[in-house]
Amino acid sequence: MLDFTNDRFENHLLAALPASELAPIAPHLKLQRLSAGQLLCDSGESIKHVYFPTTAIVSMVYLMADGATAEVAAIGNEGVIGVPVLMGGLTTPSRVEVRSDGYAYSISASIFKREFEGHGLVHKLMLLYVQALLTQVSQSALCNRHHHIVKQVCSWLLLTQDRLKSDELAVTQQLIATMLGVRREGVTEAAGRLQEAGLISMRRGHITILDREGLEGRACECYGIVKREFRRLLLASAAAKDGTQRPPVPTTMSLYRSREPEYETAAFSGR
Repeated sequence: MLDFTNDRFENHLLAALPASELAPIAPHLKLQRLSAGQLLCDSGESIKHVYFPTTAIVSMVYLMADGATAEVAAIGNEGVIGVPVLMGGLTTPSRVEVRSDGYAYSISASIFKREFEGHGLVHKLMLLYVQALLTQVSQSALCNRHHHIVKQVCSWLLLTQDRLKSDELAVTQQLIATMLGVRREGVTEAAGRLQEAGLISMRRGHITILDREGLEGRACECYGIVKREFRRLLLASAAAKDGTQRPPVPTTMSLYRSREPEYETAAFSGR
């Protein structure tokens, strides 16, 4: 399982920054709870905020003219939402929706872009992240075109578990179908096979992973490629920078955590 941070309320990218580069950003970060189904930015809208998820999962979703949708990337505590604004774009062609309830740090897009343009470690780290994100998007396109639905479902469940760090996922089969851009019947059949094999168990609105190793054995290679790319570009590069350890999130941000109650991840909204 991916383990970007030991602190459930940390975002890996923020944790990878040394205090000297995080200090100018920290006062502008606001910890907020995101709700499943919440639209953070619609297609064509100006990007006003950049989000660093901690426990939430956010999806980049494309909406077709016929109403069909498909998830091209999911972003959790390993990443950031709002990359186009850093690359010079003001809008994004995809819808940015919250897939799973949780928390994220938000910051004004203009403020974060200013720090990004300072060409320090923030600049390098964001460019490395963009490369990892492009890998995920590319593998998503390849996976949807060439891999069997069972393999796709396995990879999707594994990536979701990595970000939630829980064996029990509050998720509907309809949501999985919507995110993968396939028919619900296909997901139902695939999930049924996995349950018969003893890899997962299902009840209404929930899927529990019983045998992660077995699930990894049936997943397509896309899961491993995405996982390795994030580790290589984010963990290794950021943590090994100048031989320093990843610094903790400053007290200015930790204060938010002390005020936030424990919570259970709410169900994903199906369509």
